[in-house]
Amino acid sequence: VQLVESGGGLVQAGGSLRLSCAVSGTIFSLNAMGWYRQPPGKQRELVAQISTGGRTNYADSVKGRATISRDNAKSTVYLQMNSLLSEDTADYYCHAVQSYSGMEYWGRGTLVTVSS
Repeated sequence: VQLVESGGGLVQAGGSLRLSCAVSGTIFSLNAMGWYRQPPGKQRELVAQISTGGRTNYADSVKGRATISRDNAKSTVYLQMNSLLSEDTADYYCHAVQSYSGMEYWGRGTLVTVSS
């Protein structure tokens, strides 16, 4: 199973970006997907999750600013983030949980840097 993130980079505070995670080697539609992030010097934390049925869950810190979505036909999950803050600076990781096995997989991450 491979998860490959893209879309990170340098963005100004108040700006927007969309992260993508392309998944292969698994039945994508049967995986719950999530985005986590790890700010510099801090622990990894949940950003957003989307179930196989499309239900979403967000960390309080991004509610109203982030939207997670999935395209099962493209085996891709997205994270749209708006009104970016300097505290959104982090490595962002894609996460998958196979609903039929419970196995979990992680991508290698993509760095988002928000300049103030």
